[in-house]
Amino acid sequence: MDLKELRRQRRSRFMGSMLPYVGYVIKSGVAMLLLLLLIVFSAWYTSLLRDTPSGIPIRWVMLVLLLPAAVHSSFRTYLQSPDTIFLLPQGHRMKEYFARSWVSGNVWKIVRLLFVLITVWPLYIRTDESPRSLFATVLILILVKLLSSYGLWRETAMISRPAAVAYNLLRWAVGGLMIAAWLWQPSLRALIFILILAAAYLAACSVPGRHSVPWERLIAMEKNQGSRALMILGWFVDVPGREQRVYARRYLSRWGSGIAWRSNAAYRFLLTKSFARGDVFAIVMRIAVLALLLVWWNRGSYVGSGIYLFFLFIMGIQLSALRKLHSESFWLSVYPLPEGSKGESTNQFIFRALLLLALLTGLPFLATAGERPLPVLGTFLAGALLAYVFKEYLKRKEAAADEDF
Repeated sequence: MDLKELRRQRRSRFMGSMLPYVGYVIKSGVAMLLLLLLIVFSAWYTSLLRDTPSGIPIRWVMLVLLLPAAVHSSFRTYLQSPDTIFLLPQGHRMKEYFARSWVSGNVWKIVRLLFVLITVWPLYIRTDESPRSLFATVLILILVKLLSSYGLWRETAMISRPAAVAYNLLRWAVGGLMIAAWLWQPSLRALIFILILAAAYLAACSVPGRHSVPWERLIAMEKNQGSRALMILGWFVDVPGREQRVYARRYLSRWGSGIAWRSNAAYRFLLTKSFARGDVFAIVMRIAVLALLLVWWNRGSYVGSGIYLFFLFIMGIQLSALRKLHSESFWLSVYPLPEGSKGESTNQFIFRALLLLALLTGLPFLATAGERPLPVLGTFLAGALLAYVFKEYLKRKEAAADEDF
């Protein structure tokens, strides 16, 4: 069996299944709006470089932007559930299969990392007192990326899941310490520290017991990767329902329990519980935290208002994925839901969630309300208007889908 050819065929089939949606993505109004936002960001960033304010904590900005790009890793293995039977005899040769996954995953992640670095580099060299060499910084970041990818592969193969969780935290800590040392410490001292820390991390990764091929975990990871690709396409065009990953967030277990048990509120109850235990909740919370920090930093200017609306728009796009959450559920066709309650409950949930996020991420503006009350009030009104526009857009999209049906 040619394992390299098998992976190539599976990758081709997956890419072929995505291609029919590319035209819809290009024609999508969301795609055009994202392009417009990119143009606006480019104009704002250019003006920032021309008139750079003093006191920017540029090293912290670099750390916040580069750490996720350097440490976050993933691989596409294209494994399927039957492989636990049909590929099991090839277990001793699976390195041939996984080698291309590891290489291609790192190549694309390094390209993303370099894009982030090149974007922020002009601001860095203008504001830092003693900027590092670009070439040396690239090498350090690639080292962190490769080390993180190796660590992820080791975590996936670990027999003990608590140990894998602990090593995941260790991987992020090690990556953060390496980047921080390079940004804050003298070059030679930072390089010595990075090499010692890398050697210690590699030694620590060899301690826990691990599977030779963690079939079940790799298959689960592949399902999540495929679902994530469908979720991104779902921002632009209707795609088949995807399998949801469930997280046991016990601190949110009571959320939605107070909803009245009526037929017209049944789907609202289901959607609330599903959102609290799904992928979208974690994605939206991460975006909200980042938005809160950036808005606080720019709370005294119109730049902060632009950042606020931009991130609120991104969170709205993420929340719109809830429309597809139970689109192919068998039980929803059995349970007698009132006609139209599914779409109405989803739109109301997204609208209320966006209003709440608009309030929370806009809290930093209240610190400047005494100095600039009208801009602060206008920003909050614009956030509420954006939430309403999302609600109306999703309502019209739902109505158009019903007419087509």
